[in-house]
Amino acid sequence: MDIMTGAGLAAGIIVISVMMIMGGDLHMFISEHAMIIIFGGSISATMIRFPLSALLHGLPLGAKFAFTMSRLTAHDLVDELARIAEIARKQGPVGLEKVETDEPFLAKGIRYVADGYDLDFIRDNLERDRDNFLMHLDEGSKIYRAIGDCAPAFGMIGTLIGMVQMFANMTDPSKLGPFMATALLATLYGALVANLFCLPIADKLHGKLLDEETNRTLIIDGILMIRDSKSPTLVREMLLAYLPEKHRHAEGEPVPA
Repeated sequence: MDIMTGAGLAAGIIVISVMMIMGGDLHMFISEHAMIIIFGGSISATMIRFPLSALLHGLPLGAKFAFTMSRLTAHDLVDELARIAEIARKQGPVGLEKVETDEPFLAKGIRYVADGYDLDFIRDNLERDRDNFLMHLDEGSKIYRAIGDCAPAFGMIGTLIGMVQMFANMTDPSKLGPFMATALLATLYGALVANLFCLPIADKLHGKLLDEETNRTLIIDGILMIRDSKSPTLVREMLLAYLPEKHRHAEGEPVPA
């Protein structure tokens, strides 16, 4: 669970709610017309921008990864691959059949090595799997960013509609207040949807995409070296190059000058 995503959303909702309560009744901030223009308009524009397949893959995958963390960090993966390389060196590929890991992508690579597939097959399949996953995660980021871009614009459209309705009914003072409230709430909803939900989630997904690209590329290189019967020490040293310098050494181990 990515605690920061949930905590940030909860904190934002609490702050906005407290400000609304301090100014009066929460019901005054509810407008069905504003909700229709913001959510209906943003979703409609997003449907025009993206094909159905991208929406079906990107939205749920984006929502999932915005609130979850990778099971293993890059440093954990280096340690795990070095351990697996040690097992393969002592017991051969057959020994990998009993190896268990919490990372599904790594488990797939281990299975390929244990089953005796050649290097080209393993490389092609793992790279294709990585690229497809990253493509869908990138689609999720783009979709949430698209909704975040649309929401304020449709908030302005809702405001203009409310003002037109207000000015068209200047002879009836009883309608001026509701129309003005609709106009202002449309802008409020658009700003909240964009800046509290969609754009932060899009940025979070972009960061997750970069992390997943590094981790999965690291796994592919490690699996290929294990398949090529490289020593555990060589596997570790080669894979440590994926990590920043300050993260390449265990806690308490001196960092070379």
